[in-house]
Amino acid sequence: MTSLRSRRALLYMPGDNWKMITKSLTLGVDSICMDMEDGAALNKKEEARATIVKALQELDFGASEKLVRINAVGSGWEKDDISAVLPHRPDGVVLPKVESREQIQWASDLIAEAELQNGWPLNSMRMLIGVETALGILNLKEIAPHPRLDAIIFGGEDFAASVGATRTVDAIELLYAREAVVTACAAYGLQAIDIVTIDFKNIEALRAESEFGARLGFSGKQIIHPAQVEPVQSAFTPSESAIAYARRIVETFESSQREGRGAYALDGKMIDMPVLKNAQKVLARAKAAGKEIKDLK
Repeated sequence: MTSLRSRRALLYMPGDNWKMITKSLTLGVDSICMDMEDGAALNKKEEARATIVKALQELDFGASEKLVRINAVGSGWEKDDISAVLPHRPDGVVLPKVESREQIQWASDLIAEAELQNGWPLNSMRMLIGVETALGILNLKEIAPHPRLDAIIFGGEDFAASVGATRTVDAIELLYAREAVVTACAAYGLQAIDIVTIDFKNIEALRAESEFGARLGFSGKQIIHPAQVEPVQSAFTPSESAIAYARRIVETFESSQREGRGAYALDGKMIDMPVLKNAQKVLARAKAAGKEIKDLK
């Protein structure tokens, strides 16, 4: 049930901060995630829950996807969190620190119950999960195929803590886990959302990290500050030259097939089926990001 919605930039807003939530509506961000977990202090959990319900009831999120991150299964808050927000129909629920399929099923069952009770189409509410621990990465094979899932969000800081890694600017210590998330998402048709750049004032580092994440195959990136919106959206949107080249590959491949040829050369490079599939993905990402992609003849 992969959504075609663009999730280039997924912005977290503290669930107890009404001013910041309303500010996020003006940013043109792809997804707004109102947070009851890490974004809310222990003594602010109930306030965050009430503020998010108010936002779902009263605010117009426009083209931005409205998501809610509840507390992790086993935290003691998760049941009250999800029960409070489901009647107000967020676009999706984010379940953090997932390590097993059973945790996803717990939330999926409650979402399905809300859909049936309210007459909403079954499986119409999206679920995104955070995979943020060593056990979560090892269990991706059982986690990723769950039919309710729409995306997997990789939590780099939590993962580093779980394995005892030292975080570095180039994030080489996260490479295996990042690639594992991308691979699992590609295998099961999910979107992969990359790590947060916590030094939100360093825009050049953000651009570099975003561009690398896009090259790895991520669909988008988590962000925590308004200044991060534009650089991340740009990094995860194919450039005009990339779009034009992808169109040329698709068009020339079709011509080659009609002429009975297999692999062929284009601009000194060999073009075959894997290259075609990648070009088609470039065009799909561009279309999801709002680029006008004319139908190919």
